[in-house]
Amino acid sequence: MKFGALVATVMAQLVLATTAWADPSPIIIKFSHVVAPDTPKGKAAEYFKTLTEERTGGRVKIEVYANSQLYKDKEELEALQLGAVQMLAPSLAKFAPLGVREFEVFDLPYVFPSKEVLRAVTEGPIGRALLDRLEAKGIIGLAYWDNGFKIMSANTPLRKPEDFRGLKMRIQSSKVLDAEMRALGALPQVMAFSEVYQALRSGVVDGTENPPSNMYTQKMHEVQKYATLSNHGYLGYAVIVNKKFWDGLPTDLRRILEGAMNDSTHYANAIAQAENDEAMKAMKIVGKTEFHDLQPAEREAWRRALLPVHKEMESRVGKELILAIEKEAAKFGFTNH
Repeated sequence: MKFGALVATVMAQLVLATTAWADPSPIIIKFSHVVAPDTPKGKAAEYFKTLTEERTGGRVKIEVYANSQLYKDKEELEALQLGAVQMLAPSLAKFAPLGVREFEVFDLPYVFPSKEVLRAVTEGPIGRALLDRLEAKGIIGLAYWDNGFKIMSANTPLRKPEDFRGLKMRIQSSKVLDAEMRALGALPQVMAFSEVYQALRSGVVDGTENPPSNMYTQKMHEVQKYATLSNHGYLGYAVIVNKKFWDGLPTDLRRILEGAMNDSTHYANAIAQAENDEAMKAMKIVGKTEFHDLQPAEREAWRRALLPVHKEMESRVGKELILAIEKEAAKFGFTNH
């Protein structure tokens, strides 16, 4: 090739390279979840999308699919592992079917006596060690997002543990939650989140447990006559990503995404309580549900009825893990004994 032609070829390649660098096809991240866009998780997913697209200058595009648009509870983890979606924020109970049963420790009733204890676990070595266990399943755990503490609802008042006897109570798939409802004398019914409203409305199930924001955004308060502010259990999420996809990202983009996720986590956890408070106010204004706040003696009766679940689940979630969380609680002056 003559020198002039060679120069022309090189210049043409440089122009193409510059054009490709200046206007690359964006990396698409499909972020699927099963709750409404106006829940804490829904808002945090949108916040993460905004931060990521701004900070990467459009090199990464986040497509958020809310309300089980793509996958229901039982389908989404398999979809992530297969690479059909890149990012999820499933509730922590969803990891037990993958063989990581330790995550069901978050379902134990009254295991977190305060938000301070919860945060010490999720932001400390216990929480990190749990996320690290997901790598063997082809999953990278990025963060924990709060939804909040749960309340019980039904079409009959729930003031004493005996009030649950014979009630069909919807739960997400979790051996711990199954044991929780059985300890109260209820009949646990596993059901996808997207199906709960209709099941409550038609009487297929009598009641369920949820943080107020989920109860409100799914309109469950329209079909539940009573609710008890028990705060007996925690509902949180792990934001996870397909490991092969994550490892294949350019290092600089991965760092930007990690920063955006860190800021989104602070945002998610900051708004969760406010969202639940607003949901409670809104449901009280609607007036279709009567809310009961447990008195100290009532709460103690609930605790006595439910704490045996900790012992029952030791072989499943790990006695040492339960003890480690109890040690964190003891630092804040709480004991389960």
